Amino acid sequence: MRKQIAAANWKMNCTYQQGEQLLDEILSANIALKDHQLTIFAVPFPYLIMAKSETEEEKNYFVAAQNCYNKKSGAFTGEVSAEMLQSIGIKFCVLGHSERREYFQESNKMLAEKLDLCLQYDITPIFCCGEPLNIREGGTQNSFVEAQLKESLFHLSEKDIRRIVIAYEPIWAIGTGKTATSDQAQEMHAYLRSVLAKQYGAATADEISILYGGSVKANNAKELFSCPDVDGGLVGGASLNAGEFITIINSLK
Repeated sequence: MRKQIAAANWKMNCTYQQGEQLLDEILSANIALKDHQLTIFAVPFPYLIMAKSETEEEKNYFVAAQNCYNKKSGAFTGEVSAEMLQSIGIKFCVLGHSERREYFQESNKMLAEKLDLCLQYDITPIFCCGEPLNIREGGTQNSFVEAQLKESLFHLSEKDIRRIVIAYEPIWAIGTGKTATSDQAQEMHAYLRSVLAKQYGAATADEISILYGGSVKANNAKELFSCPDVDGGLVGGASLNAGEFITIINSLK
């Protein structure tokens, strides 16, 4: 079975103390994850080491960075490299979140460079893709998202593409309270898998976890995650509430 993943994206939220308390509350639920299930906390840079020490005794709980830079090292004040993340034992990194694309003008080409560096340092990229409202309303969401995959991922070998996690986030559903229906989510996830299959073959496409990331909450997670091509969620606001996120973890297939 493909990995089923509940990934928390804290974004720029929580003080150190609040983050520690939130992790303590979630971990105290003692959810025994099955072998094919993962829970990942994508926390702000200053909390990576704290979150890692909180989770390292827990089976299948991991910590992710929310970003890294597209250069190996050098005079890039304020940036964090994949090599730095590896040196503190971080195994996952979110790349290409719609907020990074929108506010920091991250291009598909830049994201391809970030992906390469993460893979070079044995960090699993959680690669985000998705369309804004005007594209969805124009009915061209499939070709829009396909281009994001092709321009950022399709230079990878079949061996490396299997190391990627994809998160589909309909941008019109992030933080707006709007959620894609489970039918819309399944339709897009199946399409993404078909695009991967065309390039890399069905067997490889079937191994890649594709998460849904658009206003996942405790009250819709079970329905979304029950879709055959939805392998969990990249969760924003609801991951900041321990009770909500515990319910979301328990909703994994």
